[in-house]
Amino acid sequence: MSVNTPTPARPAFRFALPPSLGSEGARDRADKLGAFLQEALGKPVEVSVAPSYEALAKDLLSGRADAAWAPPFVCARTEAMGIRVLVRGVRLGMSSYRAALVCRAGARLTLEKLKNTTAAWVDRDAVAGYLLPVAYLKSQGVEPARTFTAQHFTSSYRGALEEVLSGAADVAGVFCPPASTGLSFSAGIEKVLGVRAGDKFELIAYTEEAPNDGVPVAMNVPPAVASALESTLLGLGDKPEGQELLKSVFSADRFEPAPRMGYRALYRVALASL
Repeated sequence: MSVNTPTPARPAFRFALPPSLGSEGARDRADKLGAFLQEALGKPVEVSVAPSYEALAKDLLSGRADAAWAPPFVCARTEAMGIRVLVRGVRLGMSSYRAALVCRAGARLTLEKLKNTTAAWVDRDAVAGYLLPVAYLKSQGVEPARTFTAQHFTSSYRGALEEVLSGAADVAGVFCPPASTGLSFSAGIEKVLGVRAGDKFELIAYTEEAPNDGVPVAMNVPPAVASALESTLLGLGDKPEGQELLKSVFSADRFEPAPRMGYRALYRVALASL
């Protein structure tokens, strides 16, 4: 008599999101993304939010996460260690963005008036929320450690901008479209805080541009699964539910294939921010 051996459960595909998306609606976004990817990949999918950018990179490198929606510097760090970035986001037809250093409306801060102010940043690995603004300040002869009386990290763009609005901080960095789009820093703020929120802030300066966020895949993911994920992400715009995910989770219009070693230039920005 034969014995029926239970079929081993298929391991879940683990997809991680960055903390910069904020906690508001995070579980709902994760559930919708998980359901969509599960149907596309034909296997269970778990979507989680990493506590920090550092944890996001470590989870990818260790294989605790199979793939992630990762900010540019995490893409650069993991790519340099042999991980492939499958796709990157496209916004307003552009695959790059810049940062804006902003303050409260009416504060009238300039680079020359930053002495003895405070800064609210997102994360040490956040490109628009820390690396680009700090690199820009140093290029202008403004040393953050000697200029700001305090610098702290809020883990999200919402947190940093809200600290500026509340008066807990004087300046923050936020992502915004490149100059060629004709859009201002307000576009980035309103992505985070809602319509007309840009009116509550003033621009101090814009930075250089950086590549958009991407989706790295861990080295232990089978090529067939990585290929299926890549095809799924590239085709998100073909379905209404995919279009909603592009807007609510990725803040992108579509994905495009990421060029090999496309994030290498960010190491110069990272070194400049040290």
